[in-house]
Amino acid sequence: MANIYDGAFRTILNDCRKLIIPVINEIFGETYTGEEEIRFFPNEHFLDQQDEADKERITDTNFTIFGKMPKKYHVECESSLPDGKITIRLFEYDAQIALDEGEVTEETLTVTFPNTAVLYLRTYKKTPDKMKYVIITPGGKVQYDVPIMKVQTYSLDDIFERGLLMLIPFYIFSHEKSFPEYNSNEQKLAELKAEYQKILEKLDELERQRVIGAFDKRTIIELSGDVVKEIAQKYENVQKGLGDMMGGALIETSARTILNQGKSQGISQNQRETALRMLKRGKMTIEEISEDTGLSIAEVEQLAGLQTV
Repeated sequence: MANIYDGAFRTILNDCRKLIIPVINEIFGETYTGEEEIRFFPNEHFLDQQDEADKERITDTNFTIFGKMPKKYHVECESSLPDGKITIRLFEYDAQIALDEGEVTEETLTVTFPNTAVLYLRTYKKTPDKMKYVIITPGGKVQYDVPIMKVQTYSLDDIFERGLLMLIPFYIFSHEKSFPEYNSNEQKLAELKAEYQKILEKLDELERQRVIGAFDKRTIIELSGDVVKEIAQKYENVQKGLGDMMGGALIETSARTILNQGKSQGISQNQRETALRMLKRGKMTIEEISEDTGLSIAEVEQLAGLQTV
């Protein structure tokens, strides 16, 4: 189900937001360092529909990166076959994002469209290298490209060399066509597992080098397992083989390690932020979050209460 993939995409961006920077650099040719502030905006937008109730549309990501000058971005994750409707949907999102933050001064409306891109998890013969908007106005024609990132075209070496770590949960898509063979051939399945062992080892290395934190690593591993479980549900051996690997890695990457990065000033805020992310994900009990973050059960319950307000 596409919602599983959309959910994984939104989760890794919201919980590990710095991982979007190398992807934006790759897609748009930017030179962000990773130290820039990233500010996310509401993903729910209501589109005005004539003669019918307004339609709610949820974008995958809508955020601004504050570099030398602020730039707004809108990135969508897509796994289905290109059908033309995607482009229409993208433009609806972009127009509403621009209108939501438009400014009116002396009866002059100024709207700023975001820099938009699409990550295609599957690549088909019909998948283009880019989309295009052409807008005919009384004042003239405006046109610009919407770039496409084809996840399946990136090898593991590409992903790690370019720092595209947020693509790792979706790397399994590059093997999707070979699932029948992996499922019936133990040697081929062992080769796939060896590739994922390499991923886990490289993530460990990046954590040791402090390129990523333990929470980032855990999130990547957890979401990789979720995506494998969904995409390989018809292939028991593939699902179990990789699922066991991801599960074992999560046990080793205890969330307790997340907060062992130092007893420095401000650690309480880090603890609270980590607990909020865990609560949002909804996969751990209050007691488990308390144990893994070092917060008291009362503090975690208080944070849980704030989430429901």
